[in-house]
Amino acid sequence: MTDKYYMKTAIDLAKKGYGYVSPNPVAGAVIVKNGRIIGEGFHEKYGSLHAERNALASCTEDPEGATMYVTLEPCCHYGKQPPCTEAIIDAKLARVVVGTRDPNPLVAGKGINILKEHGISVTEDVLKEECININEIFMHYIQSKTPFVCMKYAMTMDGKIACYTGDSKWVTGETARNHVHHQRHKYTAIMVGIGTVLADDPLLTSRIGNGRDPVRIICDTYLRTPPGSQIVKTAAAVPTIIVTCSSDEGRKKDLENSGCRIISQDPLQDSIDLPQLMKTLGEMNIDSILLEGGGTLNWSALESGIVNKVQAYIAPKLFGGMEAKTPVEGAGFASPPEGIHLKTQSISHLGDDILIESEVIKDVHGDN
Repeated sequence: MTDKYYMKTAIDLAKKGYGYVSPNPVAGAVIVKNGRIIGEGFHEKYGSLHAERNALASCTEDPEGATMYVTLEPCCHYGKQPPCTEAIIDAKLARVVVGTRDPNPLVAGKGINILKEHGISVTEDVLKEECININEIFMHYIQSKTPFVCMKYAMTMDGKIACYTGDSKWVTGETARNHVHHQRHKYTAIMVGIGTVLADDPLLTSRIGNGRDPVRIICDTYLRTPPGSQIVKTAAAVPTIIVTCSSDEGRKKDLENSGCRIISQDPLQDSIDLPQLMKTLGEMNIDSILLEGGGTLNWSALESGIVNKVQAYIAPKLFGGMEAKTPVEGAGFASPPEGIHLKTQSISHLGDDILIESEVIKDVHGDN
């Protein structure tokens, strides 16, 4: 078997940590000796053993002289857990194959150097792009201290997210909708606008077995969230944040008494300052957001530059209608070159539907 084969196994292991380890990175590790896998592990939960130590603990025989494949550079500092470099050195591994370096300033190549200083052979950048992609959230957050924002929407092949009547149940099929619930489990928070709350009265939870519910964030400039909405009625059980420019202290107090957390912005503004909100949420250790807004919030998010990724679920349907809602509304851009440019990362089939995942190219105009 090749280095790429074993690293792919480590990547698959790492993905099992989605939704459980933030704001830490996901990581997977595989230990190979004499052509056989003798140990495997992944970072299972925030604060628990890292992938390398889990893999060493699972070894079916003495790992001395073996090779470890790990998706992210082993840590070399004390945090919730002791340095993984120490465990690797103590186990007398002969070689470590690293998918990508850790951009955390506390690591950033130091872990690799320590291993080399102790006579351990290190091979870097095996399936580097794949290893970066599985940690796109961590890579962004550790460097910017703001959440990684993924804008998600489901639309027909003629670009409609609902019929002209407003009816949107359902644009996509069951397989695609189930995939969305897995994304809600993966991302730390989910964000919508007040329009979505008023129109759909959503619950915004992750309805999968053993899944975790995301923190719910409602952008509500004038504090119109109904006290009887599902969001408010379940706020005591599911963390809920309402962001507003309203100065209605009585209304804020009522929502807080129901379990909501209120983030207040300048009452003189007529819309939520999304970049400022990202800084605030980053300080709250919210490292990622699944943006499930309507066309108005989506436009504001794109225009403000907070979106990092776009997930477009496309159904083989046509709704038509000049007044039917589209994924991105607002004023729009005046010319094609001004538009948001994307780089396609993957295309997947989900039943009869298609998911296109794309990275937002931030510097296409050379000014952001």
